[in-house]
Amino acid sequence: MKVIRVVAAVICDSMKHKTQIFSTARGYGEFKGGWEFPGGKIEQGETPQAAVVREIREELDVIVKVGDLITTIEYDYPTFHLSMDCFWCEIVSGDIKLKEHEAARWLTKEMLGDVEWLPADVTVVGKIGEDMN
Repeated sequence: MKVIRVVAAVICDSMKHKTQIFSTARGYGEFKGGWEFPGGKIEQGETPQAAVVREIREELDVIVKVGDLITTIEYDYPTFHLSMDCFWCEIVSGDIKLKEHEAARWLTKEMLGDVEWLPADVTVVGKIGEDMN
C-alpha cells in the first residue's frame, strides 16, 4: 500500500492557554467537505516542522510558529496509508485567507464534536482535547 507522509498544524489561539483551535473543511478531492487540520505533504529533504510552515503559508497565507509534536497518526485509508505528524502551532503574522478550503471554524474544547472530522483527524481531536483549557 502506498504511504503518504504529511504534516498537520493544530493552530491554537495561544500555545500557553489553548482555548480555541482552527479547523478547516477540505475544498477539493475525494474528502471534499470533511473537516481536518490544515497541512500537507512533506517534500523531499524537508523537515516536518519546515513543511508545516510552508504548507500553512501556502494554504492560509499566514506564518506560524511550530510548537511541540502532539502525535503521529498512522491511518489506513482504502487506497493508501497516511502517516501524519501533528504539531501545535500559533499564528505569528498575517490574516487567514482560505486558499484551498471551503470553510473554516475556530473551535473551543466543547465544540470539537460539532464538525465532521476526517477519519485520521479523529484521533488527533481526542488528544488535543486533553491539552485545551
